[in-house]
Amino acid sequence: MRPDVRILADAAALADAGAAEILGRLARAAGEDRPFRIALAGGETPRGVYERMAAAAGRGADWSGAHVFWGDERAVPPDHYESNYRMARESLLSRVPVPEAQVHRIRAELPDPAAAADAYEREIRDTFHLAAGEWPRFDLLLLGLGGDGHVASLFPGSSLLDERQRLVAATQETHLGTRRITLTFPVINHADAVLFLVSGDMKADILRAVLDGDDGPDRYPAQRVRPEGGSLLWLVDRAAAGGRSSHA
Repeated sequence: MRPDVRILADAAALADAGAAEILGRLARAAGEDRPFRIALAGGETPRGVYERMAAAAGRGADWSGAHVFWGDERAVPPDHYESNYRMARESLLSRVPVPEAQVHRIRAELPDPAAAADAYEREIRDTFHLAAGEWPRFDLLLLGLGGDGHVASLFPGSSLLDERQRLVAATQETHLGTRRITLTFPVINHADAVLFLVSGDMKADILRAVLDGDDGPDRYPAQRVRPEGGSLLWLVDRAAAGGRSSHA
């Protein structure tokens, strides 16, 4: 798969483009009278996108059919400063009319992260009405790019890179002292669309390695993101692009 890579002038332009992409897909789903199922990402780059989306809340976006999930979460309470849920709640969800019953957060405060992963998998299965052996198909799944090439909480060398049964799993490793709960690669790659958001010159080297280097999916898990029958879009600011030009 050749990804669509779009270079934006700066972080502000990236936030504008990301918000427009998401809101456009939300509007299409509403126009077709169907649910819009999105998995959010954590981090500072998505925060800017969410803030732009919240600022557009009064411009007619129909959130009634939106179901909001997360790609991963740290094993912390929902009010913790490291919580991806908290960031999205503060920057977006408290400012747009998403029905509360359609906000599907990971119960990461449970004492056992594996139990939290199991509960989240059940919620996904119930929401998507999945039969045994079926995978959910998110309308849009957002990802950031870690400095080591990880996506969601799928890190280089993790045994979860080859997980093919579970939708959701708890990491066995601790990263920066915190265990995590994450969607697995089959879920990511069954999405209708995957959107990477990458900003800042500190990401230039890893972006180049992921997009231009020889395949090394154990070293750079982001290279495993290849939606089956879906689209893959990278929105990248000029600092992260490192001289790259846009291409499709």
